[in-house]
Amino acid sequence: MLTRTAYEDSHLSLWLRVRTFAMPPTVIETATARRHAGDWAGACAAAGVDVELTPRAVARRHGRELADQVRADLRRLAPDLLRWHLPRVAPDGLLRPGLTVPLARYVTDGRDGRASPHLVVRTPPAWAAGGQRLSLALWHGAEPEPAARRHPHPRPSRRFRLDLHRHLWDAERAHELRTRAGADRQPEEGRLVPDPAERWPAEARILLRAEGRPSGSVAARCAARQWLVLDLDGDAPPGVRIATTPTDGRGTTLPMLPEAAIRPLPDLELVRAGLIEVDRLHPLVASALAPDRPPSDPPPPSDPPSPADPARQARLVECRGARHRIGLVDGTLVPLDHDPDEIRREELLAALGGIPLPCLGAVHEAHRRPDQLAAVRERLAHGDTAGALAVVEGLLGPAALLPGGALRDELEAAARRRVDHGLFRAGLAGPGPGRVLLPGRPRPDGHRTRPRHAR
Repeated sequence: MLTRTAYEDSHLSLWLRVRTFAMPPTVIETATARRHAGDWAGACAAAGVDVELTPRAVARRHGRELADQVRADLRRLAPDLLRWHLPRVAPDGLLRPGLTVPLARYVTDGRDGRASPHLVVRTPPAWAAGGQRLSLALWHGAEPEPAARRHPHPRPSRRFRLDLHRHLWDAERAHELRTRAGADRQPEEGRLVPDPAERWPAEARILLRAEGRPSGSVAARCAARQWLVLDLDGDAPPGVRIATTPTDGRGTTLPMLPEAAIRPLPDLELVRAGLIEVDRLHPLVASALAPDRPPSDPPPPSDPPSPADPARQARLVECRGARHRIGLVDGTLVPLDHDPDEIRREELLAALGGIPLPCLGAVHEAHRRPDQLAAVRERLAHGDTAGALAVVEGLLGPAALLPGGALRDELEAAARRRVDHGLFRAGLAGPGPGRVLLPGRPRPDGHRTRPRHAR
């Protein structure tokens, strides 16, 4: 049995953090309920997806037939499943910024000379990614709409495309995940999952059929400036060669295998490594990977502490030679073994520069830096503001007033990041004419303080 490398451990730790904090069960349940009710826009709102298209506008621009296709795809869209499978980046496991991921490509007559329309989902640039929100739009082949002009990469990505992997966002085809991810094959000794390269020929043929080619060559990106080229001719075994560019001998760019076809499924790795139970996965993913398992209730939300949680029980503090308690009373964390008059005197003494009671010091420290600050920070980074506030209220009470400290700094920073995202969507911040750079924010890539020709 081969030992796992440090890279594999860090890779699995990253995805375990993502599965723990990035998709709260309450979000999945709400989005699923609205999708089952036929409210695709409500499902998108529950999953943090901003919709920038309407079927009526699509019909005016492209005709009723294409609008019907878009409407059918929107009804099948599971936005929570899409968010579950979108690419992420280390070290925090946040959504890969600045992407335009195609979900579906529609065939038109091509009379206007433009490329085929695509249903796409976009991630904002890193400086405006507060809240980890997505936007759903239709790319028309040209980009006159303001939302596309604001985006750093408005054209559909060739590397991160999902139009050939509808099982990663289409609820009606989610069952295909088991075969496409190789979950129906047993891994060899020393592997957590079957080598995804075993499916590359089949994925390459899917790609060639989508391009209208019966045979040809397909490039797969293995590393920076390193490509694996598969030469396919019918059902014969593919020829394999290494190249530094994804081109053929004449310099023509080859079709590219998307990342969804190249990389192993992280959920399968986590399950087979024993780091996560199938029941903790997205319900559609769990049903695909373990179709024979008996149905079970959804996992309980991990956001607010339960009444039996130690966070809601009285905590003990060494105070003046005795063990005192602090706990929640009427929604506020207070010392329980001191009368109100003594608390008022001690608070006044502390305000004048004196040394406060250890019980008061413990309360103030809990407000500034609670025990679960790391969990609050993780939830805020992944856009789960409701979950983060539920943890804070469970620790400090809903009526707590936060003084200056690490916890308040995290909450204020998260609020500023959400404001940045709103300004980006409105076109009021970022690079470009008529937009401003907010003070204290990172400068967006490509921004210039003066025109290129200025002296």
